[in-house]
Amino acid sequence: MLRFLIRRLLRTVVVIWGVVTVVFVVMRLSGDPIGLLVSPDAPPEEIQRLRERYGLNDPLPVQYAVFLRDVVRGDFGTSLRYGQDALSVVVERIPATLQIAFAAFALAVIVAVPIGILSAVRPNSPVDNLAMVLALVGQAVPTFFLGIVLILVFAVRLGWFPTSGLGSPSGLVLPSITLGAFAMASITRLTRAAMLEVLNQDYVRTARAKGLRDATVINRHALRNALVPVVTIMGLQFGGLLGGSVVTETVFALPGMGRLIIQAIGNRDYPVVQAGVFLIAIAFVGVNLVVDLLYAALDPRIRLT
Repeated sequence: MLRFLIRRLLRTVVVIWGVVTVVFVVMRLSGDPIGLLVSPDAPPEEIQRLRERYGLNDPLPVQYAVFLRDVVRGDFGTSLRYGQDALSVVVERIPATLQIAFAAFALAVIVAVPIGILSAVRPNSPVDNLAMVLALVGQAVPTFFLGIVLILVFAVRLGWFPTSGLGSPSGLVLPSITLGAFAMASITRLTRAAMLEVLNQDYVRTARAKGLRDATVINRHALRNALVPVVTIMGLQFGGLLGGSVVTETVFALPGMGRLIIQAIGNRDYPVVQAGVFLIAIAFVGVNLVVDLLYAALDPRIRLT
């Protein structure tokens, strides 16, 4: 188990290094941010001073070396727009993003897993057909469109929920549904497929032949073996919820990390973008590391791979 964990941690370090490197290069290719910080008629001396201040006059390999050195120390520089430590600017927005992501994930799991199990136990029934139609719709409808429709119906017309902000628990309802719809649909379909495959196995038929109740067969024999692929999709979807909250935060005008990163990209605020993407990468690989450990707990054979 220790060797298994060490291998996963080493892969995690490599992935994070790759992510921060790609972001560093892409942001430098997006253009010079100094032009957005000064007026068009600013004197060359002022422009040169700012470029020196932010280290933009150094060759790209030197900038990259300094960037990696500072990242190891947890220093992403000063935000070009806010004039504050970039990491602090991003961290201030994390609670809003986590609120939405956890609420959306909880909603997706609580709804999707029981529906997927029920659909597998009663295949081709009206419940199964309705669940699969809703799952296809959930995967097909764009997030921004679903969010706008929910706002128009439940916030503007019915007045049940606020149109924006996180001032009350009710403010989480519409963003959570919007963000969690795709994850809910994906988990439902995969849970159904995994359960159908397991329910057709010989050991399940043997358990039923012994006279065990369906609930016992499903809970003790089928569900645990079907959970490995389901846990996979849950981990991927949660990571996707953290990184994919940009659209939801924009539609509902939420002060989250995703919306901040989009604004920083438009402003070419290198430090904020790099800090934000770094934290998202950490969260994503962290979730996948937890999923790997859950694999090993659910199926001890995986520890040998």
